[in-house]
Amino acid sequence: MHSPYLSAGQAHSRRGFLCALGGAAMLRPAASAGRFATRGVVLIPEDLTLPDWPARAKQSGLTTVALHHSRSVFEVIKFVTSDAGQEFLARSRRLGLEVEYELHAMSELLPRWMFEEDKSLFRMNEKGERVPDWNLCVHSARALEVASENAVAIARLLRPTTSRYFYWGDDGRPGCRCGKCRELSDSEQALLLENHVVKALRRHDPRAQLAHLAYSTTLAAPRQVKPEPGVFLEYAPIARRYDIPYAEQMEGRDGLANLDANLRVFPAATAQILEYWLDVSRFSRWKRPAVKLPWNRDVFLADLRAYAARGIRHVTTFACYIDADYVKQHGEPRAISEYGAGLCETMWGLP
Repeated sequence: MHSPYLSAGQAHSRRGFLCALGGAAMLRPAASAGRFATRGVVLIPEDLTLPDWPARAKQSGLTTVALHHSRSVFEVIKFVTSDAGQEFLARSRRLGLEVEYELHAMSELLPRWMFEEDKSLFRMNEKGERVPDWNLCVHSARALEVASENAVAIARLLRPTTSRYFYWGDDGRPGCRCGKCRELSDSEQALLLENHVVKALRRHDPRAQLAHLAYSTTLAAPRQVKPEPGVFLEYAPIARRYDIPYAEQMEGRDGLANLDANLRVFPAATAQILEYWLDVSRFSRWKRPAVKLPWNRDVFLADLRAYAARGIRHVTTFACYIDADYVKQHGEPRAISEYGAGLCETMWGLP
């Protein structure tokens, strides 16, 4: 039986069709031969009410599905350990898809209840008060140790097939403003923590790599702290525009110049772009019912060219709220296959 999801990829080009089919190895050149190595989507467990998501991803030429959450890492752990989660993992494995976990994990790395035991673990706000609201104090050796221990504990439950780990800080929230931490930007505070955590992860998984999320308060490139081996850049310009190509948005809060600055600190070869091209949740302002995705293929392809020209070989996008209800309300999301076809084709002919 022919899958209805192949037609869009086939319409774009022969290459896109072959990529969507997941054809023979001779038809699937490696990243070094002109190919994005990671071609992914990031979903929340609720999106898997669309039960054929893994098949759609594979048929669109994608390599990777990552799980995210709405509120807590425990949502992902609960899903993965359920029957539905185990079936998702098994189906992904059968299809040859990689599975990763992209998580705002600070409340799990440093549980908030520990504030009553030791306030010095937690951040200081602008008023000079220790508070248990967001992130931690990166000049607390104990806080770094607890966070690293819990990162390994989570890794035992949520082990990515790629050995790439994503433990982000609290979503867009400030870092510590104590006398020592205030000399570091939020980006530098995040990197200092990541440098500590990656060493612990590598004792658990020698191949471990850990993402440094450049996003919102951490979008600016770090200057005073350098990444340890195994820490790679993940760049997520959430405040950019999607009606014009990113290359035309050099300046501003989430301008492309921020990526260039980060690529002077982190290697382009391991850097990953985390985009929002398919993120219905963003365009719905994180409220349901979901709006129809305002997909712009021309902007997407222009963005890919800009990223590829900078040596980026790993690309993923949030695709949250593309679930069973979305398909029922708005019809088949053709953008998934066009996204996959673009990732399969755009790199051809580049070194």
